[in-house]
Amino acid sequence: MLTSPEAVAAILGMAIVTMAVKMSGFLLADRLPRDGFAAAWLRHIPGAVLAALVAPAVVTGSIAEAVAAAATGVVFLLSKNLFAAMAAGVATVYVVRLLIAG
Repeated sequence: MLTSPEAVAAILGMAIVTMAVKMSGFLLADRLPRDGFAAAWLRHIPGAVLAALVAPAVVTGSIAEAVAAAATGVVFLLSKNLFAAMAAGVATVYVVRLLIAG
């Protein structure tokens, strides 16, 4: 199987850009504030991004997504374990979709 030079150049270019983005994150991490308002604001970004990604699926999805959101919330409230809550949500979507389809 032969690979064209254009494909190799595109792959190498994407690899360089990916590594540059990752390295810039490491370089900028030392300059971020460790306390104060900005630091508190930065700590809330991951949760806000996750909510922004999940909310449209819950609002516009089927009953499976609504049940999974409820199951995720219940598991998190009971266990205080984010990984367990996300795993419960994924498993619930899977099982409810199986039950609805068949």
